[in-house]
Amino acid sequence: MVLYVGSKRYSSWSLRPYLALAQAGLDFETRVIHLDRPTTAGEIALVSPTGRVPVLHDGELRIWDSLAICEYAAELVPALWPADRAQRARARAISAEMHAGFAALRTNMTMDVIGRFPGQGHVPEALADARRIQAIWADAIAASGGPYLFGRAFTIADAMYAPVTTRFVTYGVEVDATARAYIDAITAHPAMQRWLADAALEPAKG
Repeated sequence: MVLYVGSKRYSSWSLRPYLALAQAGLDFETRVIHLDRPTTAGEIALVSPTGRVPVLHDGELRIWDSLAICEYAAELVPALWPADRAQRARARAISAEMHAGFAALRTNMTMDVIGRFPGQGHVPEALADARRIQAIWADAIAASGGPYLFGRAFTIADAMYAPVTTRFVTYGVEVDATARAYIDAITAHPAMQRWLADAALEPAKG
């Protein structure tokens, strides 16, 4: 398998399937296409039918879209979703909410895992998104006991929310103790540590 991703410093959608594939223990190679360069569009067009990353190549199969790649990984390693049917449904629901929503947060607090811009992007709509996300985390962790959203095992739901944990740090979003502990747990995940280390070596935009 080859997972083509955008710049690790900036590509939130690329981080999600990377974490899922890594958690699954699947044998895959990651190839980075740096964003916002004159050659970016051409490089992506060679590997992705949508002209976007991430995209997963598994032999002749091409899978695009972050959540679709995560679901494909779960077909191979079902433990990426909770074993309990009700919990699995809840995990899928909150993953879909992240996949489709929180536009204000995405727009005003774009992912930059290396940058630190406390206070920027704190418009009311983005902060409302942040409060909703913290409520999702609090409900899930209260039910599961943590440290991840559905207990001791990292799931696709955690992969979907991992980029938000970096946004909260980058932009200095105020968080409660539960959210802080969750951010720390995600940051400490070995695959996240590898991603952050690679991102630190990438050039900034511009």
